[in-house]
Amino acid sequence: MTVTTQDSTRTITVPPDARNTPPPRPRGGRKPLITFGHWWWALPAVALVIGVHYAATMTGGFFAFTNWTGLGEWDFIGFANFERIFSDPMLLGSVWNTLFLAFGSVILTNVFGLLYALAINRMLKTRYILRTLLFMPVVLSPLAVAYVWKFIFQFNGPLNGFLGLIGLEEWQKVWLADPSWSIWAILITVVWQQTGFVMVIYLAGLASVPVEVEEAAAIDGAGIWGRFWHVVVPAIRPSIAIATTLGIIQGLRIFDQILALTGGGPAGATETLATQVYKQAFALGQFGFGSALALVLTVIILVFAILQQRVTRDRDAGKA
Repeated sequence: MTVTTQDSTRTITVPPDARNTPPPRPRGGRKPLITFGHWWWALPAVALVIGVHYAATMTGGFFAFTNWTGLGEWDFIGFANFERIFSDPMLLGSVWNTLFLAFGSVILTNVFGLLYALAINRMLKTRYILRTLLFMPVVLSPLAVAYVWKFIFQFNGPLNGFLGLIGLEEWQKVWLADPSWSIWAILITVVWQQTGFVMVIYLAGLASVPVEVEEAAAIDGAGIWGRFWHVVVPAIRPSIAIATTLGIIQGLRIFDQILALTGGGPAGATETLATQVYKQAFALGQFGFGSALALVLTVIILVFAILQQRVTRDRDAGKA
């Protein structure tokens, strides 16, 4: 390094370890993907994920092919557990109930969540209060919400009382004991609690829609539906993907509300794969069979999550 002053010029030598420039790389070598001093910070999290998720899932997947009861010895029985699942009408009914609750909750929560988000996005002065009130059910315990709705659905509860008040006594039912309506009662409970979460996702997506673009489309003659379909929907496509993915995963795993409202009854009308896993593995001691049910549920979640991602992915990003 050379330093020039008014009187003279002096040369100052700076040692290499005091310079800001990075040291030269060795010839023929590449920069390692994981450098020493940083990678080991992630070791506890990586070990926890591998131990809790992957190792446990692989262990449960292995026992799905056995007749283990949770204690003692076990025998490898191949696909016998899966043959039992797809030959038992009650278990097949549990599969259909699982799919019904999953897709029903996804459709209704996305429709109502998007409508709420559009309604309170910019227009209402009280939108901040409404956001809080609509999101409040999400932070409540699913069991607490289920017990509140269980009181509402009782024969002497508020719902039948309201129907009688408006002269619809013939519509009064024992909602949770009716095989035809109990599954709908669970769906209503789930939708009421999860709509606020979906609304927040869509509010975040609507915040990225430029007001100028909507105003320009309105000046060009586009109506409300045209602006929504051609301006808003393309802008919130990532939010749609996130909301539907999380909704499908959550819908396929509904458990707390069923256990609190009906316990799987009446006569198995509200049984799902999640409740069957609990009952077979922990109540009846058939751990191998319960693991097989859990594996079927895992495969269903994986398949529908992949399909949903392919359907709702950004086509422009895919072309790029």
